[in-house]
Amino acid sequence: MKIIETNTAPNPRRVRIFLAEKNISVLIENIDLGVTNTADFAKLNPAGRVPVLVLDDGTPISETIAICRYFEALQPEPSLFGGDPLAIATIEMWQRRVEMGLFYQISQVLRHLNPKMAPYEQPQIPEWAEANRPRVGAALEILDTQLSRSRYVAGDSYSVADITALVALDFMKPARLTRPDHLVHLARWHEEVSARQSAKA
Repeated sequence: MKIIETNTAPNPRRVRIFLAEKNISVLIENIDLGVTNTADFAKLNPAGRVPVLVLDDGTPISETIAICRYFEALQPEPSLFGGDPLAIATIEMWQRRVEMGLFYQISQVLRHLNPKMAPYEQPQIPEWAEANRPRVGAALEILDTQLSRSRYVAGDSYSVADITALVALDFMKPARLTRPDHLVHLARWHEEVSARQSAKA
């Protein structure tokens, strides 16, 4: 099997961190982002996004969390999606909150303001980017409050929700968004998870 990705894109990084936490090695094929707009790539993922996991029989699996769930099922330990009903539900809740309430908004700021993203976001709507700036701030406040109560995003154990949140926060830099200084719990958490070896994947 192999993973087709673009190493500068945030979603492939989420998968790389997940695999590093699992100590799973998979062949990586890096492609230029422009390739995702081709008819050949559309056969793997009609949405034209990376990463795509291609199994040995040629079956493609796209969408970051779907890929991570595939590997979680193959190798359950260490569990990154939770080991009991409450943990599974809590991690899923925070994973979705971070992905839909923070990561998505950050990506919209970048995709609708950065001229380099114009071929992939048509039409670019600068007003939409600006509308998402305060939503990013609100999501960061929610995350900071949660991290005032727990070591990690979804509780006392590192999970896929932390991976998504880490990549989202790091993606703020190319989106030219700044993390407010008063979010001290978020800063504490970010320093801790950034120090994990997997964060370098």
